[in-house]
Amino acid sequence: MRRYLRFVPPALLLAVVAELAVFIGVGRAVGFGTAVLLVFAASLVGLVLLRREGMRAWRGFRTSVESRQPPGRQVTDGLVGLAGALLLAIPGLLSGVVGLVLLVPPVRRLVRSGVQRATERRVSSMVAGDLFGPRTVRVRRGEPAASPPVDGDVVAPPVVDEGRAIEGEIVEPRRP
Repeated sequence: MRRYLRFVPPALLLAVVAELAVFIGVGRAVGFGTAVLLVFAASLVGLVLLRREGMRAWRGFRTSVESRQPPGRQVTDGLVGLAGALLLAIPGLLSGVVGLVLLVPPVRRLVRSGVQRATERRVSSMVAGDLFGPRTVRVRRGEPAASPPVDGDVVAPPVVDEGRAIEGEIVEPRRP
């Protein structure tokens, strides 16, 4: 993680330059006053959505905890919604467009699943199970090409058959 921190200042500088270039381009196309109003309106909408998304995320988290369900899906969905609303609230046309795109449901689901996969890779399987619930494991016995996959449940320790590990992969469970 530390090795990526060196890229933060240049990335922020690049983002500011890109925002200015987009603002100047839009200002030339529709007029300076209209561009300022667009930035102001986008920021106001972002602030309203920031509050709404925050409350929505908190309610989803509380509901899942109260019903003893894993809160990971609600947390990641809330984080993506909050990131979209925050980008919309930041003054700038480019960040506003990115924030607006993050709030579109299909894009939001796609980003949420990416955040979930990234989180699952960085935490232990036990923590991932607590956050996102049980996983379905597709287990192949024998040679991988010799037999079709068999669906089973998540097993915390590696599955061992007569001292040999059984090859398998975790797949997303089907939602009702």
